[in-house]
Amino acid sequence: MAKSTLSFVCQNCGAAYNRWQGKCESCGEWNTLAEEDSTGNVPVSIRSKRKGRTFALESLSGKSHDAPRLSSGMAELDRVTGGGFVRGSVLLVGGDPGIGKSTLLTQATSLLARAGHRAVYISGEEAVAQVRLRAERLGLANAPVQLASETSVEDIVSTLSEGTVPRLIVIDSIQTMWTDTVESAPGTVTQVRASAQALIRFAKKTGAAIILVGHVTKDGQIAGPRVVEHMVDAVLSFEGEGSQQFRILRAVKNRFGPTDEIGVFEMTGLGLREVSNPSELFLSERDLGSPGTAVFAGIEGTRPVLVELQALVAPTSLGTPRRAVVGWDPSRLSMVLAVLEAHCGVKLSGHDVYLNVAGGLRIQEPAADLAAAAALVSSLVNAPLPTDAVYFGEVSLSGAVRPVAQTSARLKEAAKLGFGRAVLPESARGDVGDAGLILNSIGGLTTLVAEIAARGTPRGDRQAVREAEPVEKNATPARFRREKG
Repeated sequence: MAKSTLSFVCQNCGAAYNRWQGKCESCGEWNTLAEEDSTGNVPVSIRSKRKGRTFALESLSGKSHDAPRLSSGMAELDRVTGGGFVRGSVLLVGGDPGIGKSTLLTQATSLLARAGHRAVYISGEEAVAQVRLRAERLGLANAPVQLASETSVEDIVSTLSEGTVPRLIVIDSIQTMWTDTVESAPGTVTQVRASAQALIRFAKKTGAAIILVGHVTKDGQIAGPRVVEHMVDAVLSFEGEGSQQFRILRAVKNRFGPTDEIGVFEMTGLGLREVSNPSELFLSERDLGSPGTAVFAGIEGTRPVLVELQALVAPTSLGTPRRAVVGWDPSRLSMVLAVLEAHCGVKLSGHDVYLNVAGGLRIQEPAADLAAAAALVSSLVNAPLPTDAVYFGEVSLSGAVRPVAQTSARLKEAAKLGFGRAVLPESARGDVGDAGLILNSIGGLTTLVAEIAARGTPRGDRQAVREAEPVEKNATPARFRREKG
């Protein structure tokens, strides 16, 4: 018999130590080391010495066939996965608790079952009765989905091997699974890794598509060893703010499709509803004529998306002003603020700055620099931006506005939603197409700041923009003229 030894394994990154310590030296987390049995995960009979078997080698010139896909029946889910589920693939879906992961997968399995495919939903966290209650609330109680509440991987594999191989299997969640090959407690790093490996081996052998649901940590990362994300074929992240009804499904990794596509859903009383036109939904509650708001024409994968950026610049009495941003990269905001102050003469060192992407969408492309700068200056000088204008362009450290990709697609989406003008980089005029919009091309950020400041009204620090053009007298509202006496 193999000698049983104990080791301390970090439950966040999987690093192993010979003795307990408060902080993991690998990931830097505190109090994450747990005692586990380090006996080999493979039976002794397999670990014994044996000769390797030979296998055939193939050349690169062979014919390659497109992987057959299985449509889920949900267009937004198929968009993120690359056109549907590939046979024998394993997907890992992560998201915050209560975000709607189980709801999404219940709807997907029900649609597949109604299409005549065998779909199995195995829950390790809920009883069968609880899953039925959710299906009844969603109006899917009559879907021929096969349910089970089980956590043993060996029992699951043995049951699914009988009869027709399922086309789709949902495991909710991988942290509750356990296998007899290791002696650690369920949920530990060793059990999660061994259980995922057994399920992946079953998927590759039988051709069934498996979806693993994973818990997330407080940092938003999928809990368990990072090696599980490398083992699976695709990693999907289900995002959304708890106060918003919008849900974003994003591909973090995908071996069979793109990783820059997103799927947009709306959480309703009857489950998740697909949003085919997310731009119209994100702009449905826009406050027209309010200073500090700008519409950004962005690209998510192959889909143009229009979203509102909201900025608030307020004087502060603190020694260090606050910089808060939701839905955008904080480092990009710091860079835009530095460019505004260094090249455009905009004094922001004595102001708190808040930036928010409306609707709960998270923007990752640098093309939002121009829209963010326009919203910041608009809030600072109290000058509402034109309600029919969209902004996009990347701001360089020198203050120049650089072109971005897919300009024509952004303009066509803006024209379709009723916008009449666009502020874009000057060097992108050759790729505008025929959208029918009035184009205001700018070569540097200074030009945009001067145009916005010329429409500004007195509020707060009137000397915030040193190089701005003087404001016309007739542009001052009556309430300010009365205050001036």
